[in-house]
Formats: sequence, structure tokens, C-alpha cells
Amino acid sequence: MITGDAKQKIVKKPLKSSNKSADAFRTISEVAKELALPTHVLRFWETKFSQIRPLKRGGGRRYYRPEDISLLRQIKILLYEDGYTIRGVRKLIRDVGFKNIKGAENNFDKKSKVNKSSSLEAKLEVSTQLNIEYRETLEKTLEELIALEEEFYRD
Repeated sequence: MITGDAKQKIVKKPLKSSNKSADAFRTISEVAKELALPTHVLRFWETKFSQIRPLKRGGGRRYYRPEDISLLRQIKILLYEDGYTIRGVRKLIRDVGFKNIKGAENNFDKKSKVNKSSSLEAKLEVSTQLNIEYRETLEKTLEELIALEEEFYRD
């Protein structure tokens, strides 16, 4: 219990202004609040996605650049809205490229939904390409198996 002179020494710190420049770095708390995610999720994503590299100052305090926040926002959309797994998002970034993932996010307005058509088109394009590659691989494997079967029965 605080009494007498001790009460006078307690000074409340003013709240930080949320009117930061769009290019200003953000703390993990600010990013978590903006993306409506717990801070531990952001720390976990840092371990899973090498592209997320916030600056760390003394004491390990993280400062996120605007491009980090954009990538985090896109990852959140892919995971929570589009139904990707972490492994799927990592594969998408590897196959399509970070710039294409980030490019889809550039159409994102904070007060509106993400432009899902560009994201969907990118996923369909990757899916179609993978299906073609898998089909070609399976056809080659089948041809090899048929050739081996013929050779086996010849002997």
C-alpha cells in the first residue's frame, strides 16, 4: 500500500502517439495490435520465415520495418483466410517468390479486404505448373516401369 509522499512520486508515463509515419519502425506490440495477433505468434513466425528480420536493439527489443509488416500481413492472410499451412506458405514463397507474395499485398488497403483475386491467380498458376510437372514425372516413371517389365519378362 502506497501512502503519503510515495503517492506524489508516482508519475504516469504518457501514452505513445499512434500517429507515426508510414515509414516509421514499429515495436512488436504495435505490430501485434495492428495485425490483431499475439506477440508470441510474431516471434514464432520469425523462426519459420527467414524473410522476417526485424531489427533488434539492446535488450532484444524488436523494431519492424514497413516491409516486414507487409509480409506479416500477407502471411496472416494466407494462413488464416486462405487456409495455407506454415509449410504451404513457405513453399509458396519459395516457388512464387517473396516479391510476388509482397506484390499481392500492395493491393491491400488496411480498411478493406485483400485483393484475393491476385493471390488466388498466383496460387492457381503455381498449382497448375506443379500438376504439369508431376504428370510429366509420373509419365516418365510409368514408361520406365513398362520398359523394365518388358525386360524382366524377356529374360
